[in-house]
Amino acid sequence: MAQEELRKEETLAMRNRLIGQSCKLFYSEDPVKIVRARGQYLFDENGKRYLDCISNVQHVGHCHPAITKAAAAQMDVLNTNSRFLHDNIVLYADRLAATLPQKLCVFYFVNSGSEANDLALRLARQYTQHEDVVVLDHAYHGHLMSLIDISPYKFRKLAGQKEWVHVAPLPDTYRGIYREDHPNPGQAYADTVKDLIEDVHKKGRKISAFFAESLPSVGGQIILPQGYFPKVAEYVHSAGGVFVADEVQTGFGRVGHHFWAFQLQGDDFCPDIVTMGKPMGNGHPLACVATTAEIAGAFTANGVEYFNTFGGTPVSCAVGLAVLDVIVEEDLRGNAVRVGAHLKDLLTKLKARHEIIGDVRGVGLFLGIELVIDREKKTPATEAEDQICVSTDGPWENVLKFKPPMCFGMENAELVVQCIDRILTVTSNWKRKTSKVCQTCRKHFNCIRQSQVVTFIIFRGRD
Repeated sequence: MAQEELRKEETLAMRNRLIGQSCKLFYSEDPVKIVRARGQYLFDENGKRYLDCISNVQHVGHCHPAITKAAAAQMDVLNTNSRFLHDNIVLYADRLAATLPQKLCVFYFVNSGSEANDLALRLARQYTQHEDVVVLDHAYHGHLMSLIDISPYKFRKLAGQKEWVHVAPLPDTYRGIYREDHPNPGQAYADTVKDLIEDVHKKGRKISAFFAESLPSVGGQIILPQGYFPKVAEYVHSAGGVFVADEVQTGFGRVGHHFWAFQLQGDDFCPDIVTMGKPMGNGHPLACVATTAEIAGAFTANGVEYFNTFGGTPVSCAVGLAVLDVIVEEDLRGNAVRVGAHLKDLLTKLKARHEIIGDVRGVGLFLGIELVIDREKKTPATEAEDQICVSTDGPWENVLKFKPPMCFGMENAELVVQCIDRILTVTSNWKRKTSKVCQTCRKHFNCIRQSQVVTFIIFRGRD
């Protein structure tokens, strides 16, 4: 018998009582209760439809029938520990191998991006017999203790930086130390890593890995300058370390022309370890580490068996195979190219109309809009998140990010831009007419959001 649905107020009250308060809701001032979804749309308990611009987990679309069918069919036959011999895990690994450079030929299946990054850290340390890690400023690699330690976004709010962690400047050509006008920002930013490694060696320490998202997301939807990764890999390898590319948010064709975002750095570039997660299972807990035979061999040689109870089960791999099928059959990489270019073009045109838009950047369906108070000084417009309830990132949380399901269409892109244009226009006019702070919400702009000038909501908060 179907369980009776709780009223929204009851659900919220129970959540506040039973769920840890550090587990934040999207749109927490007035939470939206989502009860079903399909494709790029979410629906609340009243049947109201919301355009989803941030669910990069539901990679091929919410509740895709092909994914549901594959999961249910395999669940009806077998779902057991991956230590039993089964076709799905090897067939899936073979399909993944076909998307990667040839040397990345050994796979470890896990449940989440955090588990994948934790295992990558273990692999790097076992192979190099070194401890220290170089990461990018503002990076986030997961919620396990080992990953909080290498995530400046997290550790700066907690216990601080460990002595074995070394933070390199974020290669941000919009507001970083080397910008668009630099003749070779890729080389310049890579040299900061070289200098950092030299400082580490002077302290008598050694590098095990350089760990970076192929496109930094929490750092603000950053598109890395050309040549950066190859030069960094050269410096890291010379120091006896390995290069780890975190593709948890950007893999599986989101950038369009390439299956993996690290491939944007050139056909000749190949990381030593690649981690993947979120989009793999379209919402099913599925993640993976891909590495070389040499690194895998060193991990095996330590004599300690590795297993993961739920990683790579028959159901998980059936789901993973179905996701790969849908990406091909529905030409979702091509869709990312076409729709992403259209959305970026519309947003760039919008920039000409609104001074608050300082930068529009991205590739495929991985885009960001940086909001600023002053374009010359690039002062972050942190108040803008009150007028657009948006998923934000960046050091000042002033970068509106777009990582929608890959089935996002042209009409969706146009609706997004129309709504942002309307909000910014209304806000600009309203701000010119009054300098008073609303006595209800105590902030500028909140009333604009409350007045329902938008036809959909982009949720605020990290994913």
